[in-house]
Amino acid sequence: MSRILIVEDEAIIRSALKRLLERHDHEVSEAGSVAEALALDPQGFDLVISDLRLPGEPGTELIARAAPVPVLIMTSYASMRSAVEALKLGAVDYVAKPFDHDELLETVARVLHQRALQQGEPPDVTEPGGERQTMIGNCPAMQAVYTRIRKTAPADVTVLIQGESGTGKELVARAIHQQSKRAAAPLVCVNCAAIPETLIESELFGHEKGAFTGASAARTGLVEAADGGTLFLDEIGELPLDAQARLLRVLQEGEIRKIGSVETRHVDVRLIAATHRDLRALSKTGEFRLDLYYRLNVMQIDLPPLRDREDDILQIADVLLEKACRRHDRDGLRLSRAARREIRDFPWPGNVRELENALERGVILAEGHLIHPDDLGLSPTPRPAPPPPSAQPGPPVGETPPAEPQAEAAGEEEDLSLEDYFQHFVLEHQDQMSETELAQKLGISRKCLWERRQRLGIPRKKGPRRSAG
Repeated sequence: MSRILIVEDEAIIRSALKRLLERHDHEVSEAGSVAEALALDPQGFDLVISDLRLPGEPGTELIARAAPVPVLIMTSYASMRSAVEALKLGAVDYVAKPFDHDELLETVARVLHQRALQQGEPPDVTEPGGERQTMIGNCPAMQAVYTRIRKTAPADVTVLIQGESGTGKELVARAIHQQSKRAAAPLVCVNCAAIPETLIESELFGHEKGAFTGASAARTGLVEAADGGTLFLDEIGELPLDAQARLLRVLQEGEIRKIGSVETRHVDVRLIAATHRDLRALSKTGEFRLDLYYRLNVMQIDLPPLRDREDDILQIADVLLEKACRRHDRDGLRLSRAARREIRDFPWPGNVRELENALERGVILAEGHLIHPDDLGLSPTPRPAPPPPSAQPGPPVGETPPAEPQAEAAGEEEDLSLEDYFQHFVLEHQDQMSETELAQKLGISRKCLWERRQRLGIPRKKGPRRSAG
């Protein structure tokens, strides 16, 4: 139930608005002026609806005083000027009196929904080893994920999690289970792509003794093992069609039948499925049952790829680095500025899993207290090839081509300056200096010097030995 504060000096309008909102399940408090509203602590509400013209201070004074709570301004002086001024001051929206009831309720619902999305709190998740951690990230897309987890977990409905490989789909499944009514019951996780097609039905639904060659004893399936709890099927798009039909029976009737058995058993299982594939497209090609897709897609959660979470990448990297340092006993290790820049700009096709591997590599290879870009071992991102000369549009005849923008040229020079300096310095001094001296002058290790030689294609030249005398 949302808490709404109405600030209106006309008692008749205030009472009518209160009755309207209370009929739609909102908890409403009233104030007749800005001073009365401040006494009620407007920051403790979900929304403030204030008249513009009030005795004493105007209603717009509440915009800053109630922040971050949104303030909806209403006024009988309906003009574009007052509307624009209120919005410029930070009002979330503007309503003209006399207002239409349906329009006002729709505006209130929209504002409260937007606030709920922005207030998505990262859930705590207990990992298989017993370590408890908070999901990382505060970008709008992840806040929407947190809100969906919070609302979906207690509803006990089937959930379909969609996202690229490495985005953390199993972590979301654990969060849903641990915030659900089934938290005390088991969570059984199955990667459908990791089980051979010939064994997947036996693994999921179990089999009787002698049901097939090698079935020397009866076996309980993973669906039955999750009875009373949650079954998480990762990569469900890889499930064979026969197993899909059996799973559909579980979702429709809550029944399973072991391979080789004529008896059915009732199971109470909540299903969470995950995939990086487009199940609707697979259903059109006959690779996935459309009826099963509709059964799975009761509630959908879309996980954004890491490249779309620019504000979160470095925060995630710091947490993963701390874990890697603990595993390898490398306390105090930090990312250099160049490494942080490379992490922020890299597209991360493997998402969080690839970032975790890169940081683990950096912790192992780093010398000293800083991890440099070379330690991360990231392959350079391919740049699109320029179009052939014939495809490049030229300037009209008689006109000179426009000069390249200086900002772009400066940016390219900055990107290449470190590599150019390294290459120039090594080629100029390698005949007079040893590898150790070169590395010391460049401020890097011999290993880093060798790796950069390999990457830039600079062969090592051995100069004449100098006498020790």
